[in-house]
Amino acid sequence: MQGRPALEVADIFRAHGPAWREAERGHLSLAQLKVMSAITQCRTAALGGHVLRCDGCGLDQVSYNSCRDRHCPKCQSSAAKRWLDARPADLLPVEYYHVVFTLPAPIADIAYQNKAALYGLLFDIAAETLLRIAADPKHLGASIGATLVLHTWGSALTHHPHVHGIVPGGGLAPDGARWIACRPGFFLPVRVLSRLFRRRFLEELQHMHDGGKLRFFGQHAALADADAFKAWLTPLRKCEWVVYAKRPFAGPQAVLAYLSRYTHRVAISNSRLLAMDERGVTFRWKDYRANKGGGGKTRHKAMTLSPQEFMRRFLLHVLPGGFHRIRHYGLLANSNRRDNLALARELLRVTSPPPDESADDASAAPAPTFVCAHCGHAMVVLQVFLRDCSIRAPPSQ
Repeated sequence: MQGRPALEVADIFRAHGPAWREAERGHLSLAQLKVMSAITQCRTAALGGHVLRCDGCGLDQVSYNSCRDRHCPKCQSSAAKRWLDARPADLLPVEYYHVVFTLPAPIADIAYQNKAALYGLLFDIAAETLLRIAADPKHLGASIGATLVLHTWGSALTHHPHVHGIVPGGGLAPDGARWIACRPGFFLPVRVLSRLFRRRFLEELQHMHDGGKLRFFGQHAALADADAFKAWLTPLRKCEWVVYAKRPFAGPQAVLAYLSRYTHRVAISNSRLLAMDERGVTFRWKDYRANKGGGGKTRHKAMTLSPQEFMRRFLLHVLPGGFHRIRHYGLLANSNRRDNLALARELLRVTSPPPDESADDASAAPAPTFVCAHCGHAMVVLQVFLRDCSIRAPPSQ
């Protein structure tokens, strides 16, 4: 059985959260308070649980319930597994490419004050850029699909919104009669993607401002004025916007391995936490700006923040309620994905993956819900105890 990490985000919240919440009273959102509450209570008696006994070795074990909050470092593995179990049926036997669209720092600043609007715009413009350039006969001339995943953090927990895209290396011809593949090892020209992404994002951002859909606070309050906002946009029309395309994955299994790391990642995993002591909270981070010479070893560093700053940075990445951070576009859009993939496989002359017959086999014995980590036998529930407070409620103090 894998042991508990020596230090968890929950430990930091328990030790320093109450005093910090009191000091920041009125400055933390209800969503941030609920995330702190969920992570603090996760897998503790506060959420209830059950007593298990192994049918094989007789081991008794107390198992506490998880909070299932999507920001919790302890609750993502099972969610990721469920999501990934459904992905092999979506993969085609073609090259896949990894594309990243990043917002410039000034845009990221106002995105924090307008999360739902600008994170959604980032998704939509990144997808539009990919689909439009791919549809252009000068580049590919095909309808493609894309799966996009939002990350809002950098390795040091700073606010750094960007989307990772997983894109098949080809698409359907306009008449739907053939599959058009990318040139081997080459997807779409990054410079062209970057220019269209910049232009379309700034156009839609201006429309949002004109429609009164943006809010500005603090040092950005002056941007509510139309002339000030237009002047603020001017240098952003000329600077470089980072769009990065990595070389293709080494087959569908490599795509799945990548997705397993990225789709349900949170701002920081417990495994990156090194210490909490009188100096503060120390964690591992990767400095992407460091010189890559010497085998890249200088890129991996340790950073120490005060507990208050650590908690502030962690909570920067709480998403708006109901916001979907994994989205599918084009051929992979949920509304017509099955039909599009069936046509693509037909044109590629490959068979569809076989259905999961075990799901329809009533005679098959169901897999045990709980398995003993020591001997592998099924575990049975001896006792259930209920939680004593709401998972979603903010902390009591």
